[in-house]
Amino acid sequence: MPSRILFVYTSADKTSSGTPTGWWLSEASHPYYLLRELVLLLHIQLWWTPNASYLQQGEIDFASPKGPNPPVDEGSVKASTDAESVKFLEDPEVQGKLANAKKLADVNPQDYDAVLYIGGHGPMFDLSIDPVNAELGSAFFRSGKITAAVCHGPGALVGVTDASGKSIFAERNVTGLSNVEEELIGATKVVPFLLEDRIKELGGKYSATEPFGSKVVVDGNVITGQNPASAFAVGEAILKALN
Repeated sequence: MPSRILFVYTSADKTSSGTPTGWWLSEASHPYYLLRELVLLLHIQLWWTPNASYLQQGEIDFASPKGPNPPVDEGSVKASTDAESVKFLEDPEVQGKLANAKKLADVNPQDYDAVLYIGGHGPMFDLSIDPVNAELGSAFFRSGKITAAVCHGPGALVGVTDASGKSIFAERNVTGLSNVEEELIGATKVVPFLLEDRIKELGGKYSATEPFGSKVVVDGNVITGQNPASAFAVGEAILKALN
């Protein structure tokens, strides 16, 4: 049966000070097309099977706290000029998925094999404190399904716990945007908390590479990427885990 993957986006379009924010384009576009190829390959493989109903079950769905049209950070549109990101903005299928994104409250985690939390500063302002998201992320994590996040995406996991109430980060090797990177982009006073610090406070074994270099950490069913440069490698890690 083809894998079904959920991309979770922020619904926050402004920081607490009113600065525009949202989700980061390349952190969605890079893993999307890599994982979409997996889905298409599985579709082709199953085309040869007699049970055609399977053909509708391999897909990537989008969701956010408020549902349709999660806001992209316009700064990321200007910064992400690579082919995949340009295609993502112009792709009718992608734009349809964004326009019809599900509300998190309507998502059944049992329908999916993996979840990927897209970064951008937005998740730090809504997903990090959203009880519906905490419940959803915990359901993925507790069931052993792939629970992935990139850049600020791990901020959406700060409320995720195992069945005993222990943080998803506790005693786990993880990464996410570093304090140094946050300082370099001038956002330490913008975000409600520093992600590296919060991960450590929750017992995580945080590590990072040089600023804006690619780094992915896989520990059990949890996959984390440090920054936008890590998004493609996060997709590769999800692909490997699904296989």
